Amino acid sequence: MTTIRFLLLAAVVATGACGGSDPITAPVPDPDIATTTFAPALGIDLSKMTKTASGLYFRDLTVGSGATVLVGKRITVYYVGWLPSGAQFDAAQPPAAALSLTVGTQGVIKGFDEGVRGMAIGGRRQLIIPPSLGYGSSPPAGSPIPANSILVFQIDVATIQ
Repeated sequence: MTTIRFLLLAAVVATGACGGSDPITAPVPDPDIATTTFAPALGIDLSKMTKTASGLYFRDLTVGSGATVLVGKRITVYYVGWLPSGAQFDAAQPPAAALSLTVGTQGVIKGFDEGVRGMAIGGRRQLIIPPSLGYGSSPPAGSPIPANSILVFQIDVATIQ
């Protein structure tokens, strides 16, 4: 299974390589998350989620305690990523190594970076990331993620430095 570390870092490279817009290919608008059918196993309930100005949806499943995730903090997280169909595309779960990142440094896709902010150690959060905050029309080559995909993540914060 492709690791999210590759996918999340590849998004930074792909985004930087895009430059300007192609006048022949108009940007594809994000699919409407509110009308998307999610696999029941994902436990998505939009009525219990908060929608940010960017279009990200999030819900705290477990509220952590102690230090909170802020821009510039180095954190480690465990996560699982799914497509709306319920197909898992990646995971870093114990005993595997956690994903380490510095928040706000473009080391991961925008929706993941935005979605962890405000969490605390021991917190678990569910995210629904629109394509514009994920991989958009250019997922990494060889990725199981189709173009313009909504992504669903469950994230657990392990450490904050």
